Amino acid sequence: MHVPDGFLDAPTSVATGVIAAGGIALALRGARRELDDRTAPMAGLVATFVFAAQMVNFPVGAGTSGHLLGGALAAVLVGPWTGTLCLSVVLGVQALLMADGGITAIGTNITLMGLVGVWVGWFVFRGVAAVLPKRPASVPPAAAAGALLSVPVAALVFTALFAIGGTVPVAVGDVALAMVTWHTVIGVGEAVVTALVVAAVVAVRPDLVYGARKVLPVRELEIRDTPSVRPGAAA
Repeated sequence: MHVPDGFLDAPTSVATGVIAAGGIALALRGARRELDDRTAPMAGLVATFVFAAQMVNFPVGAGTSGHLLGGALAAVLVGPWTGTLCLSVVLGVQALLMADGGITAIGTNITLMGLVGVWVGWFVFRGVAAVLPKRPASVPPAAAAGALLSVPVAALVFTALFAIGGTVPVAVGDVALAMVTWHTVIGVGEAVVTALVVAAVVAVRPDLVYGARKVLPVRELEIRDTPSVRPGAAA
């Protein structure tokens, strides 16, 4: 879904750039409530995984490409605010160093994947998790549902942006058909990958999964008295 330079006109690109900048500014503040000394390293691992996954691109049509987004995965593992920051860093590095996505379209790509992808995935995850049993085993399927829906929704938002400011001589209907069809298929694959990754982390360290915090059992701290040993007493 990396949008190249010149695919959208200047006003649309500037508008999405302003939206992306505002989203990043809010994410910088919100991430302070999500991260601590234990979970901060997880954000780096998530960004690295998403970066690697997004480098596997294939053409969708009309000059755009398809790949795993990773928004729902990042939101569930490290929280939506931190997930937005992870995706923004990944997209910035890809555009500036890897020529993957246009430099003038960074705002558009962050809006689509770092905002729409992350937050749609997160809200769907929360909605599905609310109706599932409150246990760690419910986290992976809820995350999969978020991933499944976040991808085609991001594709629909891109289609709306193209209808507003598209510069390529391609019919909006053709763009919508190609984007939604391919990204629905991508959404299925992303749901599988997201479920597997989240399930693996939940099985080993559920306390590091942001989306699992509300379903983890609360353990009370127990302080046991130890018998005092008098000096010279036999062991």
